[in-house]
Amino acid sequence: MSERGEKGRRSIQPGRQRADFEDGVVVFLIGMRFNSIWRIDQWLPVFLTMPRMLRELNQNRELGLLHDASWFGWRRVMVVQYWKDMDHLMRYATSRDNEHLPAWTAFNRRARSATSVGIWHEAYEVSPESSHIIYRNMPSFGMGKAAGVSEAADDAIA
Repeated sequence: MSERGEKGRRSIQPGRQRADFEDGVVVFLIGMRFNSIWRIDQWLPVFLTMPRMLRELNQNRELGLLHDASWFGWRRVMVVQYWKDMDHLMRYATSRDNEHLPAWTAFNRRARSATSVGIWHEAYEVSPESSHIIYRNMPSFGMGKAAGVSEAADDAIA
């Protein structure tokens, strides 16, 4: 995917901005690792569940997802997600009415006998007081894309 986006350089916001959020936000990192790259039969079903979950979350914003971005590397996939709060994240993770819980249950059943794929996640509650988020000459990105940005003075620390 191009960093320029659909609008090219026009999508770049010149100057210095900071993420503009008053309430806390949850940053959720989730990923998978291909432990045995040749065992496509074991990792492909896991790999294909994330697009379904992201589609569901992006089509139903009331579930609490604010923004997501995917990153791909050799043997690794990571999705960075920004959530309204931990309650929304946990409600989605444990709901029988959404994509996650059935996928999680199926993975755990398969993972007992197959180690060809690993998954992980980390969740962090971030408050404006405990964060430092600055962008310069960037298109909408990360927390700024999730929460919006405001101008930051050049000498601003936070």
